[in-house]
Amino acid sequence: MKKTSNTDDNSVNKSFKDAGPYLGLGVQFAATIVILILAGSWLDGKFNASPWFTVVLGLFGGFAGTYNLIRTVIQIGKKQDAEKK
Repeated sequence: MKKTSNTDDNSVNKSFKDAGPYLGLGVQFAATIVILILAGSWLDGKFNASPWFTVVLGLFGGFAGTYNLIRTVIQIGKKQDAEKK
């Protein structure tokens, strides 16, 4: 079994530390859209308005998810810039 050096371990740890804040963004983006589509589907069934609530809330979920994604990436970037100074 090959032993890894400390520099290899440090570079892997640094890579995970740098990528960590971004790992959950895709799940968060998808969850926003899926939850609002499911809510729209439920409202369509409740008010017999198929497919209007699903379409409107799905589009809103897409916009909200995109906004949240961009806002989070900007915040992470600012935080990393502040840590480098």
